[in-house]
Amino acid sequence: MGHSPNTALRDLIELSGASRKALAHRINELAAASGHATSYTHTSVANWVTRGMVPRPPAPELLARALSERLGRPVSLAEIGLGNAVRIGQHVGLEFPRPLPAAIGAATAFWSSMDRRTFLSTAFTATAFGPPTLRWMSQPADEAAAHKGGGRRIGRADIAELVEIGEQARHADSRWGGGSPGVSVVGACLRDVAAPMLRGTYTDQVGRDLFAATAALGRLAGWTAFDNGEHALAQRHYVQALRMARAAGGVDLGGYVLVCMGLQASLRGFHDEALDMVEAALSATRTTASPRVRAFFHLIEARVHARTQRPRAAGRALAASENLLSVAGNRSGDDPGWIDFYTHARLAADAVEIHRDLGQPHLALEWNTRASMPTDRFARSYGLRLAVLATAHVQQGDLDAALPAANESVDVLSRVRSRRAVGYLHDLAHRLSPHGGKPEVRETIRRVISGQSPQPTTPLA
Repeated sequence: MGHSPNTALRDLIELSGASRKALAHRINELAAASGHATSYTHTSVANWVTRGMVPRPPAPELLARALSERLGRPVSLAEIGLGNAVRIGQHVGLEFPRPLPAAIGAATAFWSSMDRRTFLSTAFTATAFGPPTLRWMSQPADEAAAHKGGGRRIGRADIAELVEIGEQARHADSRWGGGSPGVSVVGACLRDVAAPMLRGTYTDQVGRDLFAATAALGRLAGWTAFDNGEHALAQRHYVQALRMARAAGGVDLGGYVLVCMGLQASLRGFHDEALDMVEAALSATRTTASPRVRAFFHLIEARVHARTQRPRAAGRALAASENLLSVAGNRSGDDPGWIDFYTHARLAADAVEIHRDLGQPHLALEWNTRASMPTDRFARSYGLRLAVLATAHVQQGDLDAALPAANESVDVLSRVRSRRAVGYLHDLAHRLSPHGGKPEVRETIRRVISGQSPQPTTPLA
């Protein structure tokens, strides 16, 4: 949004003698050299000067560098009137406003300005999850959701559109990974479809459903960004999804977002913070969530305990999850649609990883016999489980079993766009490396790292 003209920037450009066209060209060159693709023009520079528009990172820093080159001295962001640009870029999306109108404003501002490149150089920090978690715990639902805006009246058909887009993207994510084209529509949907709806006019009940659909989309956007290795972006999507769940009055949905936040924190190495979030979700949903929903929360609790080498706590959480799933049975009428993926097979697949992390490969292999899932619908989960299974065989010293699982994992995951999957494969290669003296192991490691087709090898002796 434009404000008053940026006179500081105007004066410095005039002093440098650079034309706006030349300045834009140099910024694009500097961006390309640092791995960013930009296409600024003289009009872009004019907007920064005359309308006071703030370019997205890394443009402010590159603009300062370009002017530094022209003037032959260092130029700071403050000197060109953009002292707050980086701070804004780093903190956008992490707000969790108390008033609902402010929350709508914060979410739509984030969706309209988000750019993955903005957050690639921004670090994930678990402490940013703290204030939203506490604020959600203190009031997990807003009192009212009705809104009288300047936009059109929102109805059930509009919400059905959001739900349908989310469902299609959710299944594409499970099959092809967070970086697949079928998933990329979620961010655009939040920006171009959900944001205008939130600014429209709707009743309390329609508003609750609208916020719930938006929260589910935001959680999916967070999950897919997390799966694609874009952790700072994922973190912001999760925070905004949590705030939308609060607006919906969806305590269980908020808890689901919270345990997803906890899983991300744990996989980034922040285990205590992860447990805080999972325990907050379990506490808030004690009397509201269906057995299947709470079962999933306990599963994530078990995963976090396993990563911190707490076998008893992990075992208790896993047993609680299994018991609750048994209570849920095949009944799904009381379950929200977003938890339909959590079955006994999915529990078993995660239990394989839990026991691998605990250094209990014999139990991991036992759970694996119960972990079969449709490979066409859950290709990523299937491929990840094979990678984990291979590492469990390595823990047992059984390379004859490890190598076929490792090679099949590569076959499956080579068709999935997921940075998380790449991380699992690299971990597998690391665990195989002590046995790299064997030619067949070296060939498997090569495959795991490169994803290339296998070369003929002789069987292990």
